Amino acid sequence: MTQIYFYSGCADKLKTVCRLCVKAVQQEMKVMIYVPDKALIEEVDELLWAFSATSFIPHCCRNDDKQMMDMTPVILSDRIQPDDCFDILLNLHHQLPPSVNQFDRLIEVASVIPEDKLAARERYRLYKNSGYEIQHYDLDE
Repeated sequence: MTQIYFYSGCADKLKTVCRLCVKAVQQEMKVMIYVPDKALIEEVDELLWAFSATSFIPHCCRNDDKQMMDMTPVILSDRIQPDDCFDILLNLHHQLPPSVNQFDRLIEVASVIPEDKLAARERYRLYKNSGYEIQHYDLDE
């Protein structure tokens, strides 16, 4: 069953996403960041390039060349396909992602913004009611 990790209390949600991606890449894991909003995809894309002053997080968008996607550890995507093969799904959508069980891990990140917190609590409740065990980390940044 998919392992679910919730990170709450993030003052800067996207920087937390970048930190989690760095950890995953260091562990040689393949990550899909599920972002259905095109403007947010562009924002995350830019932040992944500039997150660290001394390095960048290797990534590309689903629309890029298939060979490039196969070689790149972090993929930004506005859709999840049945044949996607990633170790981690990092959900930036306000709803449950489709096909949760095809991923080893699912990561949810909730900011301190009231609307985001409320949506994350609802997702947490839905996962819990579906029988998933959830590891929760309160970052309270």
